[in-house]
Amino acid sequence: MPARPPVPPHWRWSRTRSMTTLLTAALALAGGTLTTPAASAASAASAAPAAPAAHAAGPALPAPAAADVVRVTGSQGNWRLTVNGSPYQVKGLTWGPPLADAARYLPDLRAMGVNTVRTWGTDAATKPLLDAAAAQGIRVINGFWLQPGGGPGSGGCVNYVTDTAYRTSMLDTIVGWVNTYKNHPGVLLWNVGNESILGMQNCFSGAELERQRVAYAQYVNEVAGRIHAADPNHPVTSTDAWTGAWAYLKTHAPELDLYAVNSYGAGCDVQRDWVNGGYTKPYILTEAGPAGEWEVPDDANGVPAEPTDTQKRDGYTTAWNCITRHTGVALGGTLFHYGLEDDFGGVWFNLVPGGLRRLSYYSVSRAFGGQAPANTPPVISGVSLSRTTDVPAGGQFTIDVNASDPDGDAIGYQVKFNSKYLDNSSALQPASFTGSGGRLTVTAPQRLGVWKVYVYARDGHGNVGIEARSVRVVAPPVGGTNLALGRPATASSHQTGGDGAPFPPERATDGNTATRWASDWSDPQWIQVDLGQVSTVDHVQLVWEAAHARAYQIQISDDATTWRTLYTTTSGDGGADDIDVSGSGRYVRMYGTQRATGYGYSLYEFGVYRR
Repeated sequence: MPARPPVPPHWRWSRTRSMTTLLTAALALAGGTLTTPAASAASAASAAPAAPAAHAAGPALPAPAAADVVRVTGSQGNWRLTVNGSPYQVKGLTWGPPLADAARYLPDLRAMGVNTVRTWGTDAATKPLLDAAAAQGIRVINGFWLQPGGGPGSGGCVNYVTDTAYRTSMLDTIVGWVNTYKNHPGVLLWNVGNESILGMQNCFSGAELERQRVAYAQYVNEVAGRIHAADPNHPVTSTDAWTGAWAYLKTHAPELDLYAVNSYGAGCDVQRDWVNGGYTKPYILTEAGPAGEWEVPDDANGVPAEPTDTQKRDGYTTAWNCITRHTGVALGGTLFHYGLEDDFGGVWFNLVPGGLRRLSYYSVSRAFGGQAPANTPPVISGVSLSRTTDVPAGGQFTIDVNASDPDGDAIGYQVKFNSKYLDNSSALQPASFTGSGGRLTVTAPQRLGVWKVYVYARDGHGNVGIEARSVRVVAPPVGGTNLALGRPATASSHQTGGDGAPFPPERATDGNTATRWASDWSDPQWIQVDLGQVSTVDHVQLVWEAAHARAYQIQISDDATTWRTLYTTTSGDGGADDIDVSGSGRYVRMYGTQRATGYGYSLYEFGVYRR
């Protein structure tokens, strides 16, 4: 058996503005439109929530006979997909739960009207999915991951012109798994690569980028030919995130039976691009849904404005309508995403985050002709925040929620925070809040910067409505005069290397929370400010970056030699520390004795006040 292929990286939800600029130039040169730099997915963590139970599973189906024959038949503009001679429209979802738990979740997909699931990688772990799918009368688009997969933001560069070892190894691996599963009744087709032609711009540029794209398309053709030789009964496609990639496949990969593309907000443009490109093969959408992070305008805090729950619901309906309107050419699609993760990306795209069903879950089920639901989620028609751009660290703000439940169920609320735009974390953390009904009073995080805040409206029947907004957490205002503002600062050390370096001490007294001082990564460290003359001080504000102090002292001195301690703590929690003190002196310093992280000490601002 060939070696296990590389596991695809998990979702890459973030799409940077600089990448969008590069894409615009690339599109103009290549003559295509960017349909999506789509999110790539692997299996979710094994600790999965309970399977949604919106529908009762249908009667058990007999397992299809082995060695099914799947074909792309017809002629220009009048194609169809057939399974054992019967027409087959792909009504699918991308697959997120653990593969080993497929039997647990696939009955729910079948009840939704789903007949296909798509994966990004195929190996020994795929068999439980294929077995469970076949038992439910569902088929699998089996993916094979090639570098640089995942489009913009992805790594793993390979030189397809010169790296014969990689090409040979992956070819042998792919054909090995095709031979393993080619007679399995759960197989629908094979899908070689994901977003690699677009993603090559992360690795190459200019004429070399063009050479690599051609070489990649030629390699896809070689792989498709070998798959056909091993398995003449299942078609082969290749997915990208850009219809401009099809031009390379049209010229250099004639062995493909059909094309595939990942497309979200621009999904309804795919038909136009196919017509304008003069293509002579049908296609499927292998990821589709509402607009992604890379496609929406920024909000007042400069971060992508996430679509509302109802906009996401309608986005899936629109995507499916645009697929089905291209009759005889678009053979269906797999919408994104039947995933369980209750995190940044999961809230944006998952139909069942945390195992709870959303409006989008039911819109997909309606589109696919699934069973009518017995109960549906709360509908949030409006969310407003009392403050969005200036929420004091640790302070409070209110969220007014206008929500109703179509079934008259009582609604329970949750509030969560996410620090994606601070540290690229996908995790959500519970927020402290009070209130019920439509008004919630929320305590803001201590750490400064832009946070996502999520409101969950649950009905107690496995359904949820979720709305997301952003808030900018700022240092609490301090009355009086900041005696340290603009004054000279010195420190025991400062960081001179790394992104954004150097971080000298004077940045902590410049009045700008976008700049910072950072020390060496050791204990103890200190920073001090010269007030210019002996002054009475009664308040100190420390505005910490993530690398904050666990234990530190605030000290004062007349000569920067002999220090008097005004304040001591061994339980610093970062964010903005507002400390009332009483003393007089010319020099004030923060003396850190224990770091809270493996990094140094880092302050955005060191304020010393007389009030």
